[in-house]
Amino acid sequence: MQASDVSRAVAAATSTASALGITADDAVILQNSNKLTLRLLPCDTLARVAPLGDQVVQFEVELAGLLAETGSPVAALEPRVPPRVYERDGFAVTFWTYYASVMPDVAPVDYARSLQRLHIGMRKIEIATPRFTDRVAEAARLLANRDLTPELADVDREFLSSLLKSLTRTIVDCPAAEQLLHGEPHPGNVLSTKFGPLFIDLETCCRGPVEFDLAHVPDAVIEHYPNVDQTLLSACRALVLVMVAAWRWDARDQFPNGRHWAEQLLRTLREGPPWPSLNAMTRRLARL
Repeated sequence: MQASDVSRAVAAATSTASALGITADDAVILQNSNKLTLRLLPCDTLARVAPLGDQVVQFEVELAGLLAETGSPVAALEPRVPPRVYERDGFAVTFWTYYASVMPDVAPVDYARSLQRLHIGMRKIEIATPRFTDRVAEAARLLANRDLTPELADVDREFLSSLLKSLTRTIVDCPAAEQLLHGEPHPGNVLSTKFGPLFIDLETCCRGPVEFDLAHVPDAVIEHYPNVDQTLLSACRALVLVMVAAWRWDARDQFPNGRHWAEQLLRTLREGPPWPSLNAMTRRLARL
């Protein structure tokens, strides 16, 4: 979210909370990306604020409610207010339970078990979601449009586009079952709480093989997740890296050090397999 909009977004969250009867005299910014995530005090609730018109906001609230009914390990909506999207001053505001972190990292075995529980819970609900190929199509559009990715050299554009197409075909042709997925269950979207690991940020949910989700997690987690198709996992890891590379080459991208990411991802992909997980790539880039 642009700096010029942050103060208005904070005001929208605090005033909406106060109108609902939960005292919010202060707000701590926890994350600022496409949405603003705030910890409101002293009510100690979590608010997520997005520009009005973000259709994913309503989907996320609905999905969180459905998953809660299955006992899935996801962050809960704030129980003190009606579970809905609130509109104020051009923003969509949703309220969630705030969870204090009990450990800096989630143990791999607990991470794997919680992700498996999430996948089991997701099989029990019916909700309209995009397929993983819809997310691939977004990346393909960026790679095909020089106006959107003007700094990407033609030879690299052709390489990424070709790799994206071949990997997608490999995954689609695989006989593995598809189901509802988190979409991006990387460590940044897993909270270590007294209730165990809980997944957040459901806006990226899509349908696909579970290996697409597993492509985002640390290698140590894979060891504890049952029945992983290693060949499919490898293809999914490469696909995720290509998609992230496309997003980082987007001229509108506001990700910190985005161009550094774009260049390093391209270099890694040109090196070929074995493909690192997105988590391993993130850790590698943090050291550079």
